[in-house]
Amino acid sequence: MATTFTTLLLLLTLLHPFTTTAIPPASPVQCNGTGCVLSNAYGLWNVRTPYTVPSVLYPTTEADLLAAVATAIKSNLKLKLVSAFSHTIPNLACPSTGDAAAVLISTTKYNTNVDINVAERTVTVDAGVGLRDVIDKVEAAGMSLVAAPYWEGVSVGGVVSTGSHGSSWWGKGGAVHDHVIAMRLVVPATRSEGYAKVVTVVAGDQLFDAARVSIGMISAISKVTLSLEPRFKRSITFSFQNDSSFENDFMDLAKTHEFADITWFPSQHQAMYRLDDRVPLNTSGDGFNDFIGFQSTSMIVSTAVRASEQVAEKAKSIKGKCSLASTALGAKKLVAFGLKNNKIMFTGYPVVGYQGKMQTSGSCLHSSSLDLLSSCAWDPRIKGVKFYETTAIFSPQKFKDFIQDVKKLRDLNPDNFCCIDNYNGMMIRFVKRSTAYLGQPEDSVVIDFNYFRADDAMTPRLSEDVWEEVEQMAFFKHGARPHWAKNRKVAFLGVQEKYPHMSQFIAAKKKVDPQGGFSSPWSEEIFLGKEAHKEDGCALEGQCVCSEDSHCSPSNGYFCKPGLVYQGARVCRYSSAATAME
Repeated sequence: MATTFTTLLLLLTLLHPFTTTAIPPASPVQCNGTGCVLSNAYGLWNVRTPYTVPSVLYPTTEADLLAAVATAIKSNLKLKLVSAFSHTIPNLACPSTGDAAAVLISTTKYNTNVDINVAERTVTVDAGVGLRDVIDKVEAAGMSLVAAPYWEGVSVGGVVSTGSHGSSWWGKGGAVHDHVIAMRLVVPATRSEGYAKVVTVVAGDQLFDAARVSIGMISAISKVTLSLEPRFKRSITFSFQNDSSFENDFMDLAKTHEFADITWFPSQHQAMYRLDDRVPLNTSGDGFNDFIGFQSTSMIVSTAVRASEQVAEKAKSIKGKCSLASTALGAKKLVAFGLKNNKIMFTGYPVVGYQGKMQTSGSCLHSSSLDLLSSCAWDPRIKGVKFYETTAIFSPQKFKDFIQDVKKLRDLNPDNFCCIDNYNGMMIRFVKRSTAYLGQPEDSVVIDFNYFRADDAMTPRLSEDVWEEVEQMAFFKHGARPHWAKNRKVAFLGVQEKYPHMSQFIAAKKKVDPQGGFSSPWSEEIFLGKEAHKEDGCALEGQCVCSEDSHCSPSNGYFCKPGLVYQGARVCRYSSAATAME
């Protein structure tokens, strides 16, 4: 009954979007009289321990930023930057494991300047400026930013430093950092130079390829200059196919359509091809992309969906999740996953609109009201959805092999895959080869999927073994590279061997920041990709790969077992105690 009720609520919301303005997301930094706590937009890092810091600095100008970095370096403090959005899942923004010798610098108020040069086809922005602000001002000037991630709730500095991307193998590609032509950085300096200085880097400079994707470990990004193109329109059609051959079709799709992607719904045996190309400016249409997962969601629906998931988890009811997955996909098809031909609704394909309205979305971010009725579905202030996000980046051939392995695992029991189809399936995008040291070393295929996360770190999940096996297939068997701003900790194991220019990045890091002011135990742990000491239950949240039963949850019937398809995997599988002892 709970699942049926939740399905009806979800269906009503999808077909009749909630129109009341949402509460804006909370600041990732919350301070009181004793200090400040840093979180991310989801309220949960990969580790659940909250990070505290004595105080936070809020520069509004480059001079303020320079002074903040200089003070930290002079005082031998660890320092990190955080934006107003903080959607990074690994705790890369945390300066240290303690709170005494660290400072946090927020770019929330360093968000004023957006300088457009139409003749040079460039825009130069402060690091804290939000992506939507940049896009709207660029479009108003008759220009377009070609690359952007699908989620607009990010700062320009954050997008560039984490390697965020859209989808394209055409031109300069889908990664935003490959459209950067210059950066102004605040770097550590000698005492005679005032402990910090501003440097400008452009293509060809020794530091340029290290600084573009630096995950906050080299410098403080002050300003970014991006290349632009004359304003253009796009035409989008979603084409649903049987999933029998998409692993053979993806290269042709990416080469034929400039902004193509694929969304795979494994339990439903369907693949959705995004046919997405530029069209002439005089093409009729003023549509926009209001992706359904990023729309404001009624808090009633968010909490009901979460409660339904928890009921299914506790009862180990895969069928309950499958009922929701099938109904939700049908409803999403009816509204084209949030594409709209006008300001109100979807009326049919193709949907044609200006680049600025089609390339990214995030309407749940924007509010002029404090009405507590709707929000982003993952807002931690409500009992809404909580999820993991795995993002793996493959060479094209390895991607094909990975999909074939996943299909073998899926075919053993398709119902095990309903849980990700509740979270929009597996999204497959394309990122072009980059010269950035921590960018992609080849034309690559990115797969991204979300799945249930429990309220408690020691609570096992339904089909836990399946998703641990998929994760290990991707990163261990097929050598996928992790997205720097996403993933559980195990995805980063051995990451240094996966980037051929890693030694050059490390050399640049040591040269620019010899005292390691921009490093921290947290960022080093992710960046070095080493497995820490294993503790009881560490595999449940991806803090380790299990090697003995205690790393799972034997008291709840979860034991460390080999994978079903990838025998090299070690996963936490539910079974009886008697079976576990055989």
